[in-house]
Amino acid sequence: MMNATKKWIFLKISSAILVLLMVWFLFNLVSFYDKNYDEVLLFFVSQPTKFLFSLFVIFAYFYSALSISEVFEDYIGNKKLKDFANKLLYLFAIIIPISTLLIIYKLSL
Repeated sequence: MMNATKKWIFLKISSAILVLLMVWFLFNLVSFYDKNYDEVLLFFVSQPTKFLFSLFVIFAYFYSALSISEVFEDYIGNKKLKDFANKLLYLFAIIIPISTLLIIYKLSL
């Protein structure tokens, strides 16, 4: 299977999962309106929420990295610059979700 085909399949699968997680998160976000800080914090430190929100963050960054990578492929002509931009993008797509998840998991400590 070609690399472009794999990217396309990963984009479609991750977007479907991301839509489901987004719906879950939006329903919960609406309920935050009339809650105080402690209740919102309690929501984020509960185990099912940590897992689902972690998946949400991971899939969001995975999807965005694949999408932006396609833009680099289409609009950057210089191969060295394109490879550097892709490597930097993938590095940030790993660092930012991990740091976000560490902060969320530190809330419960």
